Amino acid sequence: TLGTQTDYRDGEAQTDPYSPEYVVPSGSVPELLTLATLTWGRGLPAGLAEVEMIERAREKRAWEANLPAMDNASQIAKRRKMMDDMERKEWAFREQEIEKLQEVRLEVLKKLLRRREENQNELDAKRLDDQWQNHQKAKEEKIKKIQHDCALMLRKLIAKRKNVMGKLERRDIIKEYTDFASQTYAPLSRTGYFPDNHSERYVVKNFYLNTFAGLCELEASLPDSVTHVKIKVPKPKYTTTKTGFIRRSARLEVELAQVHQ
Repeated sequence: TLGTQTDYRDGEAQTDPYSPEYVVPSGSVPELLTLATLTWGRGLPAGLAEVEMIERAREKRAWEANLPAMDNASQIAKRRKMMDDMERKEWAFREQEIEKLQEVRLEVLKKLLRRREENQNELDAKRLDDQWQNHQKAKEEKIKKIQHDCALMLRKLIAKRKNVMGKLERRDIIKEYTDFASQTYAPLSRTGYFPDNHSERYVVKNFYLNTFAGLCELEASLPDSVTHVKIKVPKPKYTTTKTGFIRRSARLEVELAQVHQ
């Protein structure tokens, strides 16, 4: 009389199929009881292998029913021959099952080997790619060094070809002062000149900024308009025209004031 609601769907809460209780009459052996070893998830629902097993069990029961009785001595040889044939048949079937299992294991082994080979190929390709990248970087660095050395040697050759005969040249003062890249404006440190050693002489020293007396004199020389600020009161804007109408800008300012309030 009560209803329940669960957060799980039926598939998550489903158990094994229901098997009702049964009673076996005395003297009867139902064929269904021979499948009592099969349970849900272990042989059920039945597949091709289970169907073949059921057919073999039926054949074996029919063979057992057709065996000659043990009370007749003349039928013992026939019974022994039938049992030998069945034993050979069972061994042949067992060998077939072993071969099938071996084939399945061989396929699994092939898949594992193929997967391992693919992974190894990927690792090899990645390793080769990394080596190629390293060689490319080393090649680019070597090319840059060669280009740098080439530019340096070209500059040296150009400097040597300026004075091939080794003649002494007189100093051209006008040329040095017109060229801002000459030793006059930008001397090299390898010639024994270091610009940072006398950098304090480039500092601006002003009497009016560095001394109190200079500041007082500078303040006295400034006009009154600099030290005394004059504020002019703005004239009010006319909101009406000469004819007595209110200007549009004035109406807009009133509306804006109202909206702001």
